[in-house]
Amino acid sequence: MSRIGKQQIKIPEKTEVTLSADEIMVKGPLGELKKSLRPEVKVEIKDNIISLLPTEETVFAKALWGTMASHIINMIEGVNKVFEKKLIVEGVGFKSDVKGDKLVMSLGFSHLVEIDIPKDLKVTAEKNNITISGINKELVGQWAATVRAKKKPEPYKGKGIRYYDEVVRRKQGKKSV
Repeated sequence: MSRIGKQQIKIPEKTEVTLSADEIMVKGPLGELKKSLRPEVKVEIKDNIISLLPTEETVFAKALWGTMASHIINMIEGVNKVFEKKLIVEGVGFKSDVKGDKLVMSLGFSHLVEIDIPKDLKVTAEKNNITISGINKELVGQWAATVRAKKKPEPYKGKGIRYYDEVVRRKQGKKSV
């Protein structure tokens, strides 16, 4: 049994949730999000409360039960407040800048690293901090991971791109005789 799936989801005041045959749409003060539904999970809306039930008694259906509940909770939260991820660019000569719809970074390579910014995200880069914000939690997290993957933090000097709250375990360097 899914603990998350069993819980009923309350719809806040300024939020509107619409259910069609194979899609759920959440509209709020900050925008609207859509998600396609799987046939393994049945979604019902009654009196500003969303409840979910699996249609089958399989392991896959029970797994999707909690997953769909989490997605709907994140969608409702996203249209009411913005999700945000912060990245820190650390290293001598490492820089980041937003130019138009691209994030341009100097990461110690012979070339600049350019990444296209999705239209649903707002990205700011000041000094060594990159802030990614948007209403879609999945998109914010995935794009932050894509940026971090361009130069992961290394354990000897800590150079690279890391999350704001990430701790990089440092290693001792080579000892000289």
